[in-house]
Amino acid sequence: MCRVTYVGHATVRVDIDGTSLVTDPLFRRRLLHLRRHGGSPDPAHRRGADAILVSHLHLDHADLRSLRELGETTPILAPPGAAKFLAGKGFRDVTELAPGESTRVGSLDVTATDAVHCGTRWPKFGHEGPAVGYLIDGTRHVYFAGDTDLFDGMGEISDRLDLALLPVWGWGTSVGEGHLDPERAARAAALLRPRVAVPIHWGTFFPYGMARRHGHLLRDPPHEFARETATAAPGVEVRVLAPGDELDLAAPEAGSAHPASA
Repeated sequence: MCRVTYVGHATVRVDIDGTSLVTDPLFRRRLLHLRRHGGSPDPAHRRGADAILVSHLHLDHADLRSLRELGETTPILAPPGAAKFLAGKGFRDVTELAPGESTRVGSLDVTATDAVHCGTRWPKFGHEGPAVGYLIDGTRHVYFAGDTDLFDGMGEISDRLDLALLPVWGWGTSVGEGHLDPERAARAAALLRPRVAVPIHWGTFFPYGMARRHGHLLRDPPHEFARETATAAPGVEVRVLAPGDELDLAAPEAGSAHPASA
């Protein structure tokens, strides 16, 4: 069984083979100048996690309040250099994984992957460290990209991906270096070749007062990603989940192909 819940932003709950993982938890209604859209996350998404996957220590990917809601003793997997920072904030079980390193969580193997993104925590005199993605292996194989730009090694992450969780936007009016937009995310899908791609990192946070003028950016990026993927990677099925939606990923069928769809 593989059930994936898009909680919002880069927060995804992944349930595979009886093991539950939560990525980059961010449950707040507000974060600095950002306001959450689409309602509060279901409290059920915060219960019973076997581990937390932190891709990097940016405020919107390693929110201390949200991490504490999952429990200070819940195991955290994080990039190199993050353990000292997180231990200093009271988290008692932090395992650092550099790209290529793996650990076992319940019934799953979790391997850190490369990512092209600056992981320095704001303010600049704070923690400096890399960003990573994660490959989750059980009876299904899932890639969580975290925050990253395109890189050539994406095509070597796995040759049997059932699902790729790909960021397609951010929390503002533009995305810059170190991020994927819909077009670059579609190129990533072409390199990764998953059966299914789910766009994440969209539709959740936006600066106060800007949604009225730029509200299309809370809605359009995943559908643009689906259109781009139909051209760049026609064998990949795109499933657009609104924050709070779930996807049950069926077992692959021999010889099956999946057109991109929204």
